[in-house]
Parts: sequence; structure tokens; C-alpha cells
Amino acid sequence: MEEKLNEEIKKEVIKRTITMKGRPMVLVGEEVKVGMTAPDFKATGNDMLPMKFARSFAGKITVISSVPSLDTAVCDLQTRRFNKEAELLGPDVQVITISMDLPFAQARWCGAAGVKAVRTFSDYQKAEFGKAWGLLIKDLRLLARAVYIVDKDGIVKYAQLVPEVAQEPNYDEVLTALKALV
Repeated sequence: MEEKLNEEIKKEVIKRTITMKGRPMVLVGEEVKVGMTAPDFKATGNDMLPMKFARSFAGKITVISSVPSLDTAVCDLQTRRFNKEAELLGPDVQVITISMDLPFAQARWCGAAGVKAVRTFSDYQKAEFGKAWGLLIKDLRLLARAVYIVDKDGIVKYAQLVPEVAQEPNYDEVLTALKALV
């Protein structure tokens, strides 16, 4: 009994964190690692329809780009960069961006930015993606900046959690990992 209580205390003490402009932020959920089966989740498309990840992207290599908000400079840069790269990829590779932005705001942003190769999804309703992938920033209810690559069999082949939200991911590393799969 005492051993179980000690384990629970350890879990509470050991929290995953990132920083936002140097300020520590606690992440909710377990860390998703390379080799794991990609956790399933439901998010909302720009058309307000639900999207279930495992069903919608089965049999495709999927790059998942997680951002706090498309209306911020770094998230804008990240999504535009992945859109540019996605235009060069074949039909077996899908690139999606997930944020807490409302679907209406995502659609507006995509239209203004000319983003057509990346599909955007909103986690605003229940934060299913954020919780399942361990990317929900507890105090802000935003998503941490991260990039994952999931293979055709639904296995996570690449994971990059950006430790400082205000910084861009390492695009070269993502693209090298992606090219190894394609």
C-alpha cells in the first residue's frame, strides 16, 4: 500500500514541462515516443465535421504539426513552411496542423495565407489530441509546439517536442526523417 502511494506521489512530482518565453509550463498527458502506436483522437475540421485520426489517415504517412495558435508569428511560419514542403510530397504523405484555434479562424487563416497542402484541425472541444499526445499546456489550454511522423501502419517514427514554444522546430531533422520513410 505504501509503495503504491509513493509511486503516485512520484508521478505528481515528475511533471513534463516546456517553456514559453522562458516561463515553465506543465504538459498534461503522457509523452508519445518513437515506436509507439499513434494515439487515436478526434478533432474538428474547418468544415466543422469531426475527424478521427486512425480512420482518416490509415495507410498514409502523416506529419502532425502541433502549434499553439495559427495567429502567432512562429506558428504562422511553421505552418507555411510545412505547406511548402507538403506541396512537394506525393499522395501517400499527408501533413496536418492541429491547434486550439476555432475551425472558423483556421479556415480564415488558411485562406489568407494561401495554405492548401496542409490540412488544419481544431482541438478546441475536448482537447483529445492534446491529452492523448501529452501536448496540452495545462494553465493555458493551448497545445505545445511539436512535430510527429506516423507511418502507414500507425506507428510513431519521429517525435520532436520543441522545448521553448517561441522557437521553431528543427525542419531539417523532420524532413530527413520523412525522406527515410518515403
